[in-house]
Amino acid sequence: MLTFTFLGVGSAFARRNFQSNALVEVWSTGPDQQTEPDDTLLIDFGSYGPLALHELSTKPGFEYLARNGRVHYPAIRRIFVTHQHADHIGGLEELALTNMFVCRDQATGRSFKPQIISSASILLDLWDNSLKGGLSGMPGRFALLQDYFFILALHHGEPGRNHFQMLKRYNFELFPTDHLQIQRKYDWPSYGLYITDRKTGESVFFSGDTRFDYPAYAKMLHEARLNFHDVQLFNQPTAVHALLDDLRTMPPEVKSKTILYHYDDAWDSGPFDFVEDEFAGFARPQHRYVLFE
Repeated sequence: MLTFTFLGVGSAFARRNFQSNALVEVWSTGPDQQTEPDDTLLIDFGSYGPLALHELSTKPGFEYLARNGRVHYPAIRRIFVTHQHADHIGGLEELALTNMFVCRDQATGRSFKPQIISSASILLDLWDNSLKGGLSGMPGRFALLQDYFFILALHHGEPGRNHFQMLKRYNFELFPTDHLQIQRKYDWPSYGLYITDRKTGESVFFSGDTRFDYPAYAKMLHEARLNFHDVQLFNQPTAVHALLDDLRTMPPEVKSKTILYHYDDAWDSGPFDFVEDEFAGFARPQHRYVLFE
């Protein structure tokens, strides 16, 4: 079984429902029979991520995420980074420092190191441009990214190097997203994930942050049993997210299985009530979705 829980569903500047980061859990039997999953993966961990994860750990079924009243970060085995905006990576410093200095194994003295996964291009920049300032200083020496994480660099378009697996059953393939253009499409690294159950052949689409790019994703959107898609509720000429008006142009059969996330605080103000009828609805924060049985 593979389950998917949004820590939050908000946009970068939302003040309700945290930011759009997610917890993936894989189970040999299921949460009804296990106290904790066999493996875990965070898809991004933004500035509000530590608060969101703490709140989630107080919910029934997620108690394994906490110990002694605080987040137990070793419960997070892996992190996939879609891109380097703060609402997607801003919590990594706390996670890394807590694993290094607070969650040491009492018997061995060793710190816990989760796996960090992304494209090679993002991982190269992640340390130098985002994390180095807060994490490089260590008593007696300078640290590197590999002091805090086991690193898995993926390469889009290279068979065998463009994906990772969980429990040898669930395949996660990254694909580029048209989130932000410096000069041309895809020249600023950002990625989504296409998740496949190798046992059943079923799949789920997770867009990551992206502008509307239906022609690029149409095949995945049609084949997936469920789609999670980035959305921006208000129109603007230089949007870096998928505008709701554009998403409404997708075929009805795609919209009916598409859950919208990364929305701003106005989602429940009235004008967007049609979303629940036209799409599969707005994503629910801290709700455990069962993607594959």
